Amino acid sequence: MNEDVSRETPPLVDKLFPRAAVRLSAYADLLATEGTLRGLIGPREVPRLWDRHLLNCAVVERLVPEDATVADVGTGAGLPGIVLAIVRPDLQVSLVEPLLRRTTFLEEAVDVLELDNAAVVRARAEDLPPASYDVVTSRAVAPLGKLARWCLPLCVEGGLMLAMKGSSAEEEVDASERELTKLGAELWHIHELGGEELAQPTTVVSIVAGRAAGGSRHGRRGR
Repeated sequence: MNEDVSRETPPLVDKLFPRAAVRLSAYADLLATEGTLRGLIGPREVPRLWDRHLLNCAVVERLVPEDATVADVGTGAGLPGIVLAIVRPDLQVSLVEPLLRRTTFLEEAVDVLELDNAAVVRARAEDLPPASYDVVTSRAVAPLGKLARWCLPLCVEGGLMLAMKGSSAEEEVDASERELTKLGAELWHIHELGGEELAQPTTVVSIVAGRAAGGSRHGRRGR
């Protein structure tokens, strides 16, 4: 394992997130060391922490409104929740994770990084109060239909569910349209973020939360 790779902050970080570069670098160090030792990050991921994880998550902030409350469901090692809290001090981020060994790491990370705008919530998404957040994020947690059942009820009406996905995004959206409509989703769209800056753009499915399941509004694909 080459930990030094994670400590070399790419010039792109200073360009895109100059005020957050120091904390992002400190978080990269935590992931490369404690995160790896505790099994939250695979050793093979360390050389590509910046491209595949940190910057990949950081560009999601472009879809998050100012001063929003955010729940990052199944945050794991804090991706994208901790990254969003670092690059967007205006946000209030809840790091939602049910496993104790992960929440222990998250609490230590929040403390070390001095993130006053992030809090660790040890819980499953289903156990959280509904309509509590402006934005609900997730990364590689579950197929979109199942994920929407967990995340959309947590959004206020008009709030956003942001699901980081890979090449299967289009297929998952097509397979989930009926489910999204039942859940009261009003609009969904697939975004490609960071196409001009990142080696591989970040794919995010955004879903606007409408009324609760059984409401009269119908979802539609955004253009």
